[in-house]
Amino acid sequence: MTQREPLFVRSALNPILTAADVPYPANSVFNPGAARVGNETLLLIRVEDLRGISQLHVARSADGETDWRFDPEPLLRSDVDRDPEETWGCEDPRLTWLPEREEWAIAYTAYSRRGPLVSLATTKDFRSVTRLGPVMPPEDKDAALFPRRFDGRWALIHRPSPLRGGAHMWLSWSPDLRHWGDHKLLLEARDGAWWDAGKIGLGPPPLETPEGWLVMYHGVRLTSDGPIYRVGLALLALDDPGNVLHHLDEWVFAPEQGYEMTGDVGRVVFPCGWVRDEATDRLFLYYGAADTVIGLATARFSDVMARVRG
Repeated sequence: MTQREPLFVRSALNPILTAADVPYPANSVFNPGAARVGNETLLLIRVEDLRGISQLHVARSADGETDWRFDPEPLLRSDVDRDPEETWGCEDPRLTWLPEREEWAIAYTAYSRRGPLVSLATTKDFRSVTRLGPVMPPEDKDAALFPRRFDGRWALIHRPSPLRGGAHMWLSWSPDLRHWGDHKLLLEARDGAWWDAGKIGLGPPPLETPEGWLVMYHGVRLTSDGPIYRVGLALLALDDPGNVLHHLDEWVFAPEQGYEMTGDVGRVVFPCGWVRDEATDRLFLYYGAADTVIGLATARFSDVMARVRG
């Protein structure tokens, strides 16, 4: 077996964002949602403050790699009286543009003593938000919407955590973004020695291509030295996202660098956002590294599609 060339290449400037870049005291920045808005790349970043509580803060860059500018205040921060499900913070956002509604959907994890759950919010400008509130009971996380309806219904990928068995990726349906049902197992965590045995979860939102929906997910393998978070790919049918066309056996991105191996949670690469530049055939992947800083890796989009097809 010959060694493959790396699919994703890390930025020479990694980590591209650290807690020192935040305009207030912070412990860490990680797990950002990503979008291209006008002439800027926008990251909605999980910022953990010195209490240990996370809020979601916008940073902007013209080239998606350098000269990041943080907005003066977080876009989503916990409010105990208004949103008790967010008492312990807002975490791990995924951003999806909804053309039908002409606004962005933010799927994020709301965290409290009741456990983590999936909440939705919407925004037109990333200056103000409308909370739709919880859409899944705890414990549930790693969620993102598809950008369009299927036969009149919205679709959401998410990851409930059962009391028994592995934690798998599920697909659920809604007529109005508020009421959800028809839950279906989508991708199952494998068993034994597999890199994605035991627990998996969605990475960035599904990306529409002519060949199907490109899905990136993280897999967690528990070892005697602790968990390792790696990243894999799958492809879903374009008009039936519950149909998995391809599912790679091998991971395509894994912790290697010092800033990925050591931090608040070591040996973690955790992507929540990506941006495709069709003109240059580049895919920009934004990820949390060791739950401490933010990294950027890029790939040729055509190479990613070739790899997921096998």
